[in-house]
Amino acid sequence: MGSARLYAAVAAGGFRRYATYRAATAAGVFTNTVFGLILVYTYLALWDERPHLGGYDQAQAVTFVWLGQALYATLAIQGGGFETELMERIRTGDVAIDLYRPADLQMWWLANDVGRALFQLLGRGVIPFAFGVLVFPTALPDDAGTWLAFLVTVLLAMVVSFAIRFLVALSGFWLLDGTGALQVLMVTGIFCSGMTLPLNAFPGPLGDIVRALPWAAQLQMPADVLMGEADPLPAFAFQAAWAVVLLAAGRLVQSAATRRVVVQGG
Repeated sequence: MGSARLYAAVAAGGFRRYATYRAATAAGVFTNTVFGLILVYTYLALWDERPHLGGYDQAQAVTFVWLGQALYATLAIQGGGFETELMERIRTGDVAIDLYRPADLQMWWLANDVGRALFQLLGRGVIPFAFGVLVFPTALPDDAGTWLAFLVTVLLAMVVSFAIRFLVALSGFWLLDGTGALQVLMVTGIFCSGMTLPLNAFPGPLGDIVRALPWAAQLQMPADVLMGEADPLPAFAFQAAWAVVLLAAGRLVQSAATRRVVVQGG
């Protein structure tokens, strides 16, 4: 119970921290709305030429765009979450202080990132999504059960997203500069999550590969569950399996990295 209260407090702190950046949040809402408009008209033109591309009709393609804009910052699809801060703490040696805390390093940052993600969902994601739904024809369910299943997929996507970025951040224990790792994270996030194009529109073996990777758990799974293109239980299983595998990998890497911590400069 004590640990649960501790991590709940860390999550609440992460939520409050990002809630203080009101100007940045407003700018993010504007940016996501503008990019959503650009992508929607691009998708409409593409779907005019290729009707039912990837099994989606135009309304589903539009829904996918606005859901992506709602989850872009929520899931830190191109980075921008805790990973930059953790890599900097590793570089400066401040991570040694984190390791002395009466809390697990992985769980501490997971709780922190969940708080951040919840704020980004509510503060930055809801308005662009609502705008898209009001302005364009979309394919949204009318039953509460589907919406509840969708929210579960979003929570699981948060965990998968964290687990990927935690592994990237831990690379800082071996790299003098984590810029390259963060850039790889950015490129793979935008391409493999479906932010560029729904993964079910990728052809042949390439489509099979990207739909099997953990990034598919971030946007593609929630979108398909929301629009009735995937059964919730297999989607949950896919996301949970990747969450367990990646968190376990993070635990192993963390153990190897912290067995003998050597900070730069001494």
